[in-house]
This record gives sequence, structure tokens and C-alpha cells, in this order.
Amino acid sequence: MIIDVLENAGNYSSANPRISKAFEYLRSTDLDNLPVGKHAIKGDEIFAIVQEYRTIDTANEEMETHKKYIDVQYMIRGEELVGHSFLKDQARSKEYDEEQDFMLFPDTPSFFTKMAVGTFMIFFPTDMHMPCIKVHEAEMVKKVVIKVKV
Repeated sequence: MIIDVLENAGNYSSANPRISKAFEYLRSTDLDNLPVGKHAIKGDEIFAIVQEYRTIDTANEEMETHKKYIDVQYMIRGEELVGHSFLKDQARSKEYDEEQDFMLFPDTPSFFTKMAVGTFMIFFPTDMHMPCIKVHEAEMVKKVVIKVKV
């Protein structure tokens, strides 16, 4: 996983050739006015999902991972906590769903990071993550998740 601010994105473009395209999209798009929903960038290789939601408590939440896509998550408005752990041999609570590209784990995150405006996080298939968690009080956030094919 990688956690940083968009100004430093150039340091990570070599991690995957498609990740640099995701950063180009973040820098060149009017994200504040981008509507909620799915937005094509490069077919099924790179696409953006814009979300607006109210942050929640960790109760009943689970860790997730993906196999086909790397997540590049970027906070447009608001802030949230994101839980993290490393995928090893944990038991799953939901087996891999190939169509939705995710599986769930009942584990508690090893640590949490605050994701504020301008922050991005990259989650590779070995990175368990639990997004959408409230910092202090529940609040509305706007975030874009760019899916980058592995």
C-alpha cells in the first residue's frame, strides 16, 4: 500500500504503467463537479468510481481485498479513517466474488490512517483495507476510487 498526497504522485508512477494514467486523470479532471458513478478512463483497464457517502463506525465492518484491480483512492471532500492490514492466510468471511472483484475478512485492522482532502491511497491485491470509517463524527465525503487492472 502507498499513502501520500497528490503532489507526490510522480514518485509512484513506475509501480504500474496504468497508475500514472490514474494520476493524470486525478490532476486533469474537475473532481469537485464530477458526478457520482462510474467514469471510463481506458476501457476495463482503468476506470473511476465517484462516491458520496456518510462515514460510519467500525461496528459490523470488514476488511476487503481485490484480485483483478489495484485501488487508487483519492479524497475529494471530507475525511475518513481507513483501516489497513497485510493479506497473509486470514480466514475469509466472504469468498472471492469474481464479478465484483472483492473478498471480505472479519479481521480487525492493524492500523488506521486518516484520509483527508488531497490524500491518495493505493491498495494492491495483498493490501487489506477498511474504508469509510468516521474520524470523530459521521460526515459526508466525496471520494473517487480509480480501478487499475493488475
